[in-house]
Amino acid sequence: MNRTFDDELGAHVSTQGGVDLAPGRAREIDSVCLQLFTKQPNRWVEPVVRPEVAEAFARERELHGIAVAGSHDSYLINLASPKPDLWARSLESFEAELRRCAALSLDFLVTHPGNATDGDLDEGIMRNARGVTAALERVGGPTRVLLELTAGSGTSVGGSFERLASIIGEIPGSLRDRVGVCVDTCHAYSAGYDLVNDYEGVWRAFDAVVGRERLGLIHMNDSMHPLGSHKDRHQNLGAGTLGAEPFRRIMRDDALRAVPKILETPKGDDPVAGDLANLGFLRAFRSD
Repeated sequence: MNRTFDDELGAHVSTQGGVDLAPGRAREIDSVCLQLFTKQPNRWVEPVVRPEVAEAFARERELHGIAVAGSHDSYLINLASPKPDLWARSLESFEAELRRCAALSLDFLVTHPGNATDGDLDEGIMRNARGVTAALERVGGPTRVLLELTAGSGTSVGGSFERLASIIGEIPGSLRDRVGVCVDTCHAYSAGYDLVNDYEGVWRAFDAVVGRERLGLIHMNDSMHPLGSHKDRHQNLGAGTLGAEPFRRIMRDDALRAVPKILETPKGDDPVAGDLANLGFLRAFRSD
């Protein structure tokens, strides 16, 4: 089937073998949007993007017509940490990630706001804002930092719209246009935002607290756990506790039409087939 590749859907794709292979992998799943890792997310090693790698990625992105490309930062980063050594190491890693994103001219960088492990959420919010501010001050470029809504477990400072808005509010106004929000549907549901029974109410709350202009990305994931579980376990679309209806509404919501939507669903034994199945599930809502 011939496609025009004019939609906003994509997936997190592998960079095995080189970051320049990611655009081709996006096209294998009929997509012009992608998310990737610029490094191994569970290691502190911080590679530098060489000029020839950046040039190869740019060529492949143009060749495959990739409209939106972004990164997800390391799982080790915790800019809300009360531990000075971990906070400093997290800032170093986050800044290095932002530099790689700038070198690759990526559109967004998704980051988890982290955990205030001392239980002081207000101070954790302040620490996160200081870290994001410092990185943005040191690194220019086109990449927008997107604070990801988390499932809200324990000491997470990113588990509500209010907390995300508080972080953004502590970032200087001169830098604030470089910061937005990523809403993960699994995380939202686990955090207590009922996209199943109160879809309109959830987005009204987002608009009132954060502002729709801050919404830079939606992670399209079903959940293995019920509403308000505070557990982050992704499921294939329509096969989890959210079911089909919230995704149908998102796909038919004109207010969300231009917002990029990225899968982080289980890959299974055949990542291409898995992503195509989940993307097909979403695309069907625009054709039925």
